[in-house]
Amino acid sequence: MSLQPEFRPHDPISQTDVELNERDRKLLLAIAHAAIITALDQRELDLTPPSPPLEQHRGVFTTLYLHETLRGCVGYVTPAVSLYRAVAETARAAAFEDTRFPPVSRLEAPELKVSLSVLSPLFEVSADQVEVGWHGLLISQHGRRGLLLPQVPLEHGWGRVTFLEQTCRKAGLPLDAWRHGAKIEAFTALVFGEA
Repeated sequence: MSLQPEFRPHDPISQTDVELNERDRKLLLAIAHAAIITALDQRELDLTPPSPPLEQHRGVFTTLYLHETLRGCVGYVTPAVSLYRAVAETARAAAFEDTRFPPVSRLEAPELKVSLSVLSPLFEVSADQVEVGWHGLLISQHGRRGLLLPQVPLEHGWGRVTFLEQTCRKAGLPLDAWRHGAKIEAFTALVFGEA
């Protein structure tokens, strides 16, 4: 398995307070694949973290690609379980429960490429503190929440205002809700995946 960073090493979104060595990153990518295959085979999977860094509780998003096209993305914003278990659970959910796509088939599963975004804790920010390429956003108001990962505005060429507006759109809020009392929370992410 080839481990390639999705962004250049000096890219700020590839950095956060999470420290994972190459072995731990490979283990996380492997458990994502194993979670999908064992779900297809209806087998149990041992989710005991194999190293202390993978025991930490972290928010994480697992993104699946099939032939360089998005095939699913699901994550946990807040840490609820070990990072190792969270990757397995979000990989299965991205493969079989992302309502934007049909469930991953047995033929597709071996072709999938995995990208992981391991999140820092959320912290409240003002709109003018949002840094494109560094922060991911969670905007909430009136029981609605929308989240976009730090790489999303870079992929679309958005500036700060568009990033804020599109996060509001994801929440089902008016585009300018961020100007009118919506709570703005940010996070950073350690992003890595397969070539």
